[in-house]
Amino acid sequence: MKNKKNIQWLLAVLLLLVLGGCKSSEKKEETKRPNILIIMSDNQFAGHVGVYGDSTVRTPNMDKVAGEGVRFTNAFCNSPSCTPSRAGFLTGQDIWRLKEGADLWSILPTEYKLYPDLLEASGYQVGFQGKGWGPGSFEANGRKRNPGGNPYESFAQFLQQKKKDAPWSYWISSHEPHRPYEVGIGAKSGIDPAKVKVPGYLPDAPDVRTDIADYYHSVEVFDKELGDALQLLKQSGELENTVIVVCSDNGWQMPRGLANLYDFGTHVPLIIAWPGKFKQGTVADGLVTLNDLAPTFLELAHLPVPAAMTAKSLLPVLDKNGKGTQERDFVVLGRERHAFVRQHGLGYPGRAIRTKEYLYIRNYEPDRWAAGDPPLYGDIDPYMLNYPGPAKFYMMAHKEQPAVKPLFELGMGKRPAEELFDIVKDPYELHNLAADPVYKDIKEKLAAQMQAYLVQTKDPRATGGDVSIWDKAPYFSDIDKRAHPSAEAIKEFKLDSVYDYLK
Repeated sequence: MKNKKNIQWLLAVLLLLVLGGCKSSEKKEETKRPNILIIMSDNQFAGHVGVYGDSTVRTPNMDKVAGEGVRFTNAFCNSPSCTPSRAGFLTGQDIWRLKEGADLWSILPTEYKLYPDLLEASGYQVGFQGKGWGPGSFEANGRKRNPGGNPYESFAQFLQQKKKDAPWSYWISSHEPHRPYEVGIGAKSGIDPAKVKVPGYLPDAPDVRTDIADYYHSVEVFDKELGDALQLLKQSGELENTVIVVCSDNGWQMPRGLANLYDFGTHVPLIIAWPGKFKQGTVADGLVTLNDLAPTFLELAHLPVPAAMTAKSLLPVLDKNGKGTQERDFVVLGRERHAFVRQHGLGYPGRAIRTKEYLYIRNYEPDRWAAGDPPLYGDIDPYMLNYPGPAKFYMMAHKEQPAVKPLFELGMGKRPAEELFDIVKDPYELHNLAADPVYKDIKEKLAAQMQAYLVQTKDPRATGGDVSIWDKAPYFSDIDKRAHPSAEAIKEFKLDSVYDYLK
């Protein structure tokens, strides 16, 4: 009898230990923080992905991730320019709050908290490859490393050198599909220029089709890089505990694209997946920005989101048990100085408010050339005309032809102080409705909403603060300040050999 009681007692103790171990294991599993893998293309418009509706470009890996996660159809960069867009992504703040960080080729002041630093301080290993934050100089204001984290040659190197048990965040910052392209490489790779879709703001001409096909080839190279990274992740055995983010920093390098507040400069692909944890094969049409990724990452890492971050976490949309919507009626975007392409380094400042139906733009210096001073129009690539750019070259060469002239003016001419577009009726944003009395109330409402948001987020352009900082900010690419067009461009467009923007 005594032995029987001892056995029962031992069994009870063992059961408690087992149950306690299970609970401990469950708790450990619940609190395990995920890895974060960001794969970012460089200058890719949202529409140029198979799963986003493009039937010509081949993006099987982006399509696959979208089938396993959440695809955002209304995702925007905070600024249509590499350096500020990446600064907003890293800080979770609107670019007008980042001082010189709102400019291309400048600095990102050290006073702003970056999500990689916050993750690292909590035990994450952080790394990146490629551009990371930039172009600019992180050394100029005392940073010891690129704001993107610790540099690595490749994702494979990072996986090999990281600590075994530590969570990690890694940013693959691709060069693709950034210009320049080898002219004709698209056709050589099997892309038929006759099948590409020419948007309404570009002339439908063979040179333009060739240029788009070459860009598509570069998008496909990026998609292969994504596939290679996913294969490495799978081989590492860490796929199941890794959040995968696929996106681009801003739109494509065509007239009205990069450096413009039109959708073709700001609307970007954004796909997020976490196998077994996030929704799968889901489309989210809420208005979001790349800035929203910083607070999302911090929440995933169980870290507080700094009050200075103006962005919102995407977890309510991503989580299986989330509400599934992002409570936002609009997003506000901005630009300051892109390339050094106007006399004395002046920028082309603007702000925009985007709803699902409308885009309203305020151009603060309409007397300046939006695309850069003629005859180079340097905010459109190739910015110095020093390498081939068939679409831009074609538009410049045929600017007096009836079919091209209005498109040339839209892309390279001066613009009014206000622009308003009905996205639903006019997806190519060709018809400015700002002076149309039918849209007066809509324009005034959008302008007021944007102004209120800019005041709330302390934009100097809305509060009467010092805005000269953006025209005077350092520009750490001296070669850009004296443009040297190619011999071919000089001959074709009767150009000077040098354009000095410092005079």
